[in-house]
Amino acid sequence: MASRLPLQPGFILKGYTLGEVLGDGGFSLVYLASSELSRGKFVIKEFCPQDIVYRHSDGSLSPNTALAESSFRHGLERFRSEAERMSKIRHSNLIGVNEYFEANNTLYMVMNHEDGRDLRWFISKMGGNLDWDLLQRVFPPIGNGLQQMHQLGIVHLDVKPANVLLRTSGQPLLLDFGAAQTLDSDKPFGDFQTLTHGFAPPEQYLDGQLGVWTDIYGLAATIYNCITGTPPTPALKRKNGESLEKITVTRAKEYPYTLLKTVESALSINESERPEDMHSFLSMAFGVSEASSGNQST
Repeated sequence: MASRLPLQPGFILKGYTLGEVLGDGGFSLVYLASSELSRGKFVIKEFCPQDIVYRHSDGSLSPNTALAESSFRHGLERFRSEAERMSKIRHSNLIGVNEYFEANNTLYMVMNHEDGRDLRWFISKMGGNLDWDLLQRVFPPIGNGLQQMHQLGIVHLDVKPANVLLRTSGQPLLLDFGAAQTLDSDKPFGDFQTLTHGFAPPEQYLDGQLGVWTDIYGLAATIYNCITGTPPTPALKRKNGESLEKITVTRAKEYPYTLLKTVESALSINESERPEDMHSFLSMAFGVSEASSGNQST
């Protein structure tokens, strides 16, 4: 019996052949896969919580102690709830769940694989200073996709440059719902919490109330990173007095003041000082209406 080892390349799940592991989080493993039927590429996410499961030789999972049983079952049901909700989203700028299924005593989500480069590559290449035209092309559609998620009662909770892909067509795509939670549950995955320093607001560290304001902070932090070349100072350091570059002063000649001011407001440590919802954020930052912000379904 092994601990949380990934399934081996070549393992077949419901007609999908698994390849390399693309990532791992607190409660999931993510694989590249191909379909035996369509020969297309897919991404498969497996519910596989860290530290509380082991992998049998046949690929199945079991809780590693009697005490872990409850946490595993609870997390599995929350993962199923996320899969059900994400499968309802059909937005051209959000990675969607094509199907989900049970196998190996756990649950799997299947998503399309997309080619492109994430925003980290562009930020690194340009040292920040991504131009206004690019920001306008990327963030209203991504924000609109997040707004649709929020309307379905889901928050992403890990918006950052690594999770914003620019497809080869140039269209943006928001990736990785590994941290996503439903708004009607306090702690869907027990103690498993994903956050990224610089892009996570204080409520993610301090067991605070999570909501649309959390994603607004993450999106603003991503724009800030695109502008300055560096992530915002981590939220807990800011709470302890470290400062944040005042971009309304330092970047005033390069970007519209309304964008810079809205980003600063959305990065407030106090969640009540951020824009009230994603539509408000997009309207203030980019001057777009709901109809023109990329409300696209596929």
